[in-house]
Amino acid sequence: MTSRVGVAILARAPIPGAAKTRLIPALGAAGAARLQRWMLQRTVAMALVADVGPVSLWCAGDPAHPDFAVCRAFGRVDLQPQPEGDLGERMLAAIASSSTPAGTLVIGTDCPALGAAQLRESARALGDHDAVVIPAEDGGYVLIGMKTPAPEAFAGVDWGSARVMAQTRQRLAALGWRWQEADPLWDVDLPQDLDRLFADYPDAPDVRGDAGEAHD
Repeated sequence: MTSRVGVAILARAPIPGAAKTRLIPALGAAGAARLQRWMLQRTVAMALVADVGPVSLWCAGDPAHPDFAVCRAFGRVDLQPQPEGDLGERMLAAIASSSTPAGTLVIGTDCPALGAAQLRESARALGDHDAVVIPAEDGGYVLIGMKTPAPEAFAGVDWGSARVMAQTRQRLAALGWRWQEADPLWDVDLPQDLDRLFADYPDAPDVRGDAGEAHD
């Protein structure tokens, strides 16, 4: 039987002008925020359905924001404020705060292709690996899991670049860790990702008609 593994979701509140900013030219500020709301709720619901262990939602901004409260209503979700620092420092904090000795999976909300099956497989992988990673097609990753926190895995990484996964492999190897990599998935970061999103996920709110708001 697989030991229980925590799932830490790093998320930003769907506030117009502050959420999915790289999509604002295509969707407008309100449209980008509406899409972020859908991805946030979808990710939290998926993590609860996966049922691999306790789910925590690490909130950028005020954890009392109404959209985070909505997610908490889906099931048992622990709300935590994201600490200051770069992405690596925030992921490390989530892993270090985990209550599950078997490990923690850290994800964001930008990958609708990440489902309960991948979370369950990642949780199983931590049973006989030090880490597990699901790469992203753009050179980053959409999930990283560790049994124990390791600051070295996140140090000096060029977050947001196409070098993230390659640099992470180097750091895991330097630690002497054994890790499992799954097949790459794609995430929604740029306007060119939208056609694929709306084709593959008809339940996503098609907010492309809101693009004019980008210039208001």
